[in-house]
Amino acid sequence: MPEGHTIHRLARQHQRMFKGQRVAVSSPQGRFIEGADAVNGKVFTKASAYGKHLFHHYDGDRIVHVHLGLYGKFGVFDATDGVPDPVGQVRMRIIGTQKGTDLRGPTACEVVTEAEVSEILARLGPDPLRKDADPGAAYTRIHKSRRVIGALLMDQSVLAGVGNVYRNELLYRHRIDPHRPGTKVDEAEFDDAWTDLVELMNVGVRKGRIITIRPEDDHGLPSYGARRPRTYVYRRAGDPCRICDTPIRTEVLEGRNLFWCPTCQT
Repeated sequence: MPEGHTIHRLARQHQRMFKGQRVAVSSPQGRFIEGADAVNGKVFTKASAYGKHLFHHYDGDRIVHVHLGLYGKFGVFDATDGVPDPVGQVRMRIIGTQKGTDLRGPTACEVVTEAEVSEILARLGPDPLRKDADPGAAYTRIHKSRRVIGALLMDQSVLAGVGNVYRNELLYRHRIDPHRPGTKVDEAEFDDAWTDLVELMNVGVRKGRIITIRPEDDHGLPSYGARRPRTYVYRRAGDPCRICDTPIRTEVLEGRNLFWCPTCQT
């Protein structure tokens, strides 16, 4: 599932492609026909992101809410020399003056009201990529919970936009055992981790990829797959820790694969 930096990057891309334009919106697949009709021909005013939720805003207070889920993705095409035929199950197609985009496979693609947007956001914790984020709200929830920190960081009601890569890598970078209860994470540790997370995710927005390894630690075995990011622990089970050589361990925690170094993270 795309992490928050990908959604913010998409919001910026769509803002550049469509802001201020009267766009054509359709649903070649047929599963978003009524929603597409509601915004077709309207002016695309802005795109915004919160956590893993993307919002397209149109004049007339129309908003399209997109959650990519596990399989959703946007594809971009040039619309200046004719519009290509849709390929595959295109849920939503947007065509501007020069560019177009096709959305396939999202978990959610729906027209919502401002009130419904507020309801979505009310269920989410602070987003590290937003300037209005309140890290104190996240720490309060963490410090009151006996759930382990490795689970809390993946809970979107605690922190919005953090996925499995950032969760595993952040805990390693701050030498925190993912099995430690939230009640045992002190405020100074959290503040340091939050500051680091904000920086890491902003790098992800700018670069379009996750970068978590400090230059001085960038040695040892290569990344875990072709065109994949180099990581400290994520998907490196059994490989030696880049710092201490202890084999990286893994287990399933609340349905997601957890990775950690039992020596470095205490």
